[in-house]
Amino acid sequence: MPTDTETRRLVLATGGGSVGRCREFARDVLTGWGWTPAAEGERGEVVRDVLLIVSELVTNAAVYAEGPIELRLVRSAVGLRVEVADCNPEPPVMRRGGDRALPGGHGLRVVDLLSWSWGSRADVHGKTVWSEIAAPPADLASPPRPAGPG
Repeated sequence: MPTDTETRRLVLATGGGSVGRCREFARDVLTGWGWTPAAEGERGEVVRDVLLIVSELVTNAAVYAEGPIELRLVRSAVGLRVEVADCNPEPPVMRRGGDRALPGGHGLRVVDLLSWSWGSRADVHGKTVWSEIAAPPADLASPPRPAGPG
């Protein structure tokens, strides 16, 4: 991502409810940046995709790594990077095959489909799993300007 960025962080303690807290935090941050979940068309789709990616990455951290320890949202002129840190150093693995009709095991596939890029990196406490989402053609950072007279 370009260096002209803005970052928001949510540090998490162990315990339940992290998915809901992270979604609420992400929704509030996105709304503050002018990315409104209720927006029509492509804007609304991008926001819903971001919230789904947050849910999937946080859920994976809860299931496979004893919970997330931090959620970071990094906004730039070209898009958004979602990062979820946890204490498990093992990189995530997208499951291949299996019954797609059965629940579970599809989170990384969803992240892969919705992201322009995703991956993980080792860090001091374990790892960070990240996803980058392209901004739609319209500038999401500022609301549309009303048409002028005439």
